[in-house]
Amino acid sequence: MQRPILELADIFRQHGPAWRAAQRGHLSLGQLKVMSAIEQCRSAALGGHVLRCEGCGTDQVSYNSCRNRHCPKCQSAAAQRWLDARQADLLPVDYYHVVFTLPAPIADLAYQNKALLYGLLFDLAAEVLLTIAADPKHLGARIGATLVLHTWGSALTHHPHVHGIVPGGGIAADGKTWVACRPGFFLPVRVLSRLLRRRFLEELVRLHDAGTLRFFGEHAALADARAFKTWLAPLRKLEWVVYAKRPFAGPGAVLAYLSRYTHRVAISNSRLLARDERGVTFRWKDYRSKGRTRHKIMMLSPQEFMRRFLLHVLPGGFHRIRHYGLLANGCRKASLAAARELLPGVPVPLATAGNADVSADLPTARPTFICRHCGHAMVIVQSFARGAEIRAPPLP
Repeated sequence: MQRPILELADIFRQHGPAWRAAQRGHLSLGQLKVMSAIEQCRSAALGGHVLRCEGCGTDQVSYNSCRNRHCPKCQSAAAQRWLDARQADLLPVDYYHVVFTLPAPIADLAYQNKALLYGLLFDLAAEVLLTIAADPKHLGARIGATLVLHTWGSALTHHPHVHGIVPGGGIAADGKTWVACRPGFFLPVRVLSRLLRRRFLEELVRLHDAGTLRFFGEHAALADARAFKTWLAPLRKLEWVVYAKRPFAGPGAVLAYLSRYTHRVAISNSRLLARDERGVTFRWKDYRSKGRTRHKIMMLSPQEFMRRFLLHVLPGGFHRIRHYGLLANGCRKASLAAARELLPGVPVPLATAGNADVSADLPTARPTFICRHCGHAMVIVQSFARGAEIRAPPLP
């Protein structure tokens, strides 16, 4: 008999109410909303509908999803929709993966100023990439970048970093040629690291002088300007981690990678192993180890597990996927068209070929609901509201 799959929602449903009561005043409204959404996801509390298969006539009850971006059950469909929209953006060039990580002291400060410093990490990572790429000593071109924010380590600790997916080249300053990177090499990570460190510390001083940073707990003394500058001094000599991986194996590999990273949450249900009186057990990866020893098992009390998960709740309205340079939303279409004209042998995508009736030639969209028994489309025959029960079996 197959063991039931453990879900994050199971942990929150069993242990969440008591822990919320014990944490009164210590959880933000955003964290409370995330807990409630995950607990109610795909349950009668959110309502749902009854589906009937057009092929075999099977009926199926389907409860509504919470659609919260922190819910592991709701992100796969969102990721697929996002990827479908990105298909037309890919260029036939090498793509590189660059990671920008905040040092631990700055990460602690970022947790107390999430929207401000996470946004700053985005903007400065993009600025550093665009600045160094535009330098004729390195690439001498305008590039584009898609950046994705992750705030967690594999053990659910607070570890804010930005993943950058960058085409291996850009448009020359005069706009007449495509400048490609050297094979297997994007930009020097040491140069990127030094510039990120300098710019981030400059911006921290500016924000402190403007009075926009908040300090709590052990950081409260940093509200004083002199204490803050003393605290920053060691960070000017600390190595800031910027990491560049080998180029992807073609544009298809870029999409496969993005499907795993763009809509990822702090922990997926597949990593959860057990929940018992001792705690919650899950898989994690220790990146400081090598080989098989890096894959490990960790057990946390339910309270500590929930606390760590909720560290990664983002501020409302904060965008964790952003595009810069040639891929910026305001100029993406024109920039990609220009890049394709400069790249030899690249056909114009169907969507931009000027055919007004192109949608009529595309295949019919796949049905939203598919029968698990025969593969035919399923249609909605009955809906029920939040918290309501199904009154009676629907008529055939």
